[in-house]
Amino acid sequence: MSRTTITLPGDLVDELMSEMKAKSKTDAVIRAIKDEIKARKKERIKSMAGNMEFVKSAEELRHGDRRLG
Repeated sequence: MSRTTITLPGDLVDELMSEMKAKSKTDAVIRAIKDEIKARKKERIKSMAGNMEFVKSAEELRHGDRRLG
């Protein structure tokens, strides 16, 4: 883990801690960063909707693995 020093508005950090129900500033910031990363990944996946082509049917994907039979 790396150490970083940043200056944040106190009222913003207090609100973040309250919203996250975090016990520490560090916990609140880490959880907020993780939430933001997760939200951006979801948006990237959503933006791919309709742009992908599948060569196997859902039935083939479900039951076509010969290793299982």
